[in-house]
Amino acid sequence: MTDSKQGELLVGAGQADITPAMGIQIAGDIGRYRPVEQIRDPLYARAVVVKCGGETLAILTADVISITRAFADRIRRGAAEILGTKPEAVLCHATQTHSGPFVGNAMITDDYPLPADLWWLRGGDERYNEPFVRGMLRAVEQAKSSLQPASLKAGRGIDGRVAFNRRYIMRDGTGRDHPGRCDPNILRPEGPADPEVGVAVFSGAGGKAITALLHHTCHPTHGFPHRWISADWPGFWGEGVRGLLGGDCVAPVLNGFCGNILHGNPLDPDHRSNIYLMGERLMETTRRILPDMKPLAAAPLAWDSRLIRIPFRKLPPEDVAKAKAFIEKNPDPLWTDETKTNIKWDWVYAHATLDLARQQQKQSWYDYEVQVLRIGGLAIVGCPGEPFVEGQLDIKLQSPAAHTFVAHMCNDADGYQPTRLAFRYGGYETRVSNWSRLDECALEKASATAREMLGEICKP
Repeated sequence: MTDSKQGELLVGAGQADITPAMGIQIAGDIGRYRPVEQIRDPLYARAVVVKCGGETLAILTADVISITRAFADRIRRGAAEILGTKPEAVLCHATQTHSGPFVGNAMITDDYPLPADLWWLRGGDERYNEPFVRGMLRAVEQAKSSLQPASLKAGRGIDGRVAFNRRYIMRDGTGRDHPGRCDPNILRPEGPADPEVGVAVFSGAGGKAITALLHHTCHPTHGFPHRWISADWPGFWGEGVRGLLGGDCVAPVLNGFCGNILHGNPLDPDHRSNIYLMGERLMETTRRILPDMKPLAAAPLAWDSRLIRIPFRKLPPEDVAKAKAFIEKNPDPLWTDETKTNIKWDWVYAHATLDLARQQQKQSWYDYEVQVLRIGGLAIVGCPGEPFVEGQLDIKLQSPAAHTFVAHMCNDADGYQPTRLAFRYGGYETRVSNWSRLDECALEKASATAREMLGEICKP
């Protein structure tokens, strides 16, 4: 580690393998047992540490589907202790690959009674949690030990080939996600996508890349529902950029508000998408961006973190009564297959409803953290869960920063945050559960808070 001079920018980066062992539960589905049977490509924890003028910031990413607050808080506290900074200056982001584990239980809470052999319905796998935490902190230690003087360049490109709004308004006035390809009942997409491909490269002596922060917005679900591990498109893109800029470069991806964004395009009869095709298209765009990147001021460093109180959506008493009656009638799982690896959604949703009702008896709101980091002309916004892309676009439109990267699944997993329009049309993302539990105001409040924080933190 190099000691910084007053006002000098120091940057370090680290990367640690967090690939789960065989048999660990893969998340990303409702009611499906998915033990790891194959490793397609490794999962990594990545850390970028930035120091300047007495401030220290850290950006941590992980190739997992989500990290619950309890584990994110542990990691942030551990990183802050290693780096001598505040936990609120540490951002902890999950790329949300659907071919990786949950860290913690986000589907059904720890204290809700379930049969012991159905532990996997909760979402996580306790055998993975501690190795994961250790891997994240190893990446932080590596980043600290590699701190060196650095400069920053940034650029952006547009790529409309790889990510699309997955919700559609149908001709009967309903909303649907994932309609059939060229379904004649489609009226139009419900909302937009964000085509930005963002690249920010920190370089050391001789122009050698230390780290490249990458930003795009799309659900990584290519591997669903298979039993293999993959970092999906964020991993392919990040490792591709690492190879392009040099083997020591660490290239974490900040995946944006992709709650309603997917790599499938049902409006195109010839559309194809897989991990490698999407990753290579992002690489093509990155190659166009790199030669035109402009130097960007990397100071001052600043951070802010605010908790806003978001009410839970109230569960109608009749819904709770129906869920209770359903479980009383069907106390044993309703399997969809003879091998007993997949349970009907209605059975899982009934338990999730009763679980959420118990939580709401204890507390009627969620403490939602909005986090903003500033590295000179680059701003990074982090929010928990799965906000819809409209909130991200509002943040970017009004951000005073030259470049603004927005990330979902930061510091907790609190479910979908749809638009009011989406609530009007209904669909999977709006069906109340532990993974869609916040009030309709959540996206608007989060976006407004982020815009206010950016306005304050990015003042000249």
